[in-house]
Amino acid sequence: MNTIALAAEKSMRKLSDEITKDQLTADFKVVVADAEALLKATANQSGEKIAEVRVRVEESLRVVKARMAEAQEALVAKTKEAAKVADVYVHENPWNAVGVAAAVGLVIGWLLGRR
Repeated sequence: MNTIALAAEKSMRKLSDEITKDQLTADFKVVVADAEALLKATANQSGEKIAEVRVRVEESLRVVKARMAEAQEALVAKTKEAAKVADVYVHENPWNAVGVAAAVGLVIGWLLGRR
């Protein structure tokens, strides 16, 4: 079971290296700042200023959506990879898998029985 956990941890570490939470947070802050600028511009500015800010907001949204799509694709790929590793491990070590499943079932049954 340690092999599965190590592979999953390695996959998640790779994912976090590719697209960090800090990058996504920074992107969202830019979007929020641009949206605030848009609101301020529409309150008392001319049409040219509004159009300029709207273009910035649209571009920021496009970038954030693209990064979120990349993050989702990477997460799905890493999850599939972890599932394959788990499948291989279970096929190579069926009795270990049965033992772990029995232990988990025992713990769940014990927890439910305590109610």
